[in-house]
Amino acid sequence: MNNQLPEIASPTRTRAIMESYGLTFKKSLGQNFLTDINILNKIVAAADVTPEDDVIEIGPGIGALTEQLAKNAHQVMALEIDDRLIPVLADTLAPYDNVTVVHQDVLKADLVELIAKNFDGKHKIKLVANLPYYITTPIILHLLEAPVDFDRIVVMMQKEVADRLAAVPGTKDYGSLSVAVQYEMDAKVAFIVPKTVFIPQPKVDSAIIVLEKKAVQTYEPVDEKFFKQMVKGIFLHRRKSLWNNLQGMYGKTPEIKEKMQTALAKVEIEPGIRAEKLTIAQMVELADALVNEKIIKK
Repeated sequence: MNNQLPEIASPTRTRAIMESYGLTFKKSLGQNFLTDINILNKIVAAADVTPEDDVIEIGPGIGALTEQLAKNAHQVMALEIDDRLIPVLADTLAPYDNVTVVHQDVLKADLVELIAKNFDGKHKIKLVANLPYYITTPIILHLLEAPVDFDRIVVMMQKEVADRLAAVPGTKDYGSLSVAVQYEMDAKVAFIVPKTVFIPQPKVDSAIIVLEKKAVQTYEPVDEKFFKQMVKGIFLHRRKSLWNNLQGMYGKTPEIKEKMQTALAKVEIEPGIRAEKLTIAQMVELADALVNEKIIKK
């Protein structure tokens, strides 16, 4: 490996790479390059990346995080959407023979196919990334829905979004996104990343969130699709009661109202409560009770 050059994340090397390739930051892609090696190392540590892991990275930029991942992982596959950065990455990551850069949009990529092509299937799969703010939520939901058995997902995002992912019932940040994530994974905010360590500097601080595969499947609704639709619906109007949101989804006819009242009574949930007060387990119970009453979306 070439040890003469400073690490990619160092401010001097980052600026040199930008100048050498005439790079400007694309606001449309939410590009902010991290220039603090200590924070990059903390991200790698939060992901607990070892030679036993194959790692997927989204949006490697000029390769700052990729470089630190390559030093610790068995194999790294980095998906980059910006065609200007492909030759840059070929240059900056040349010393690392365990890195593959794929020129694709993660939201359109077939992750299963890419994993089969670039990984040997003998290592745990982790995902580590500095996500662009403007598309954080769609990427997270896409990853959770992908048929990939991620051992751990560690991503940097806007702090307020991270707070929503890790929020607990009864707090202002708890919502449908919290439920969607925590239904699949255990979520916690690892640490805060100040805006001052980026080029260019964003307007808000970031946070590193760790999503870890549950040891056992905690929630098993009888109709998972119905459960997920119900969760979105009961959070649709946050200031409205659970009852009002349920009526908005399923209707207000006497028959429907009676069935909903029966379902709520069965699981001992008050109609006047707001969705943000319910645990995921309670939501699963409610969804199952509604399915049992043959409630369908109007």
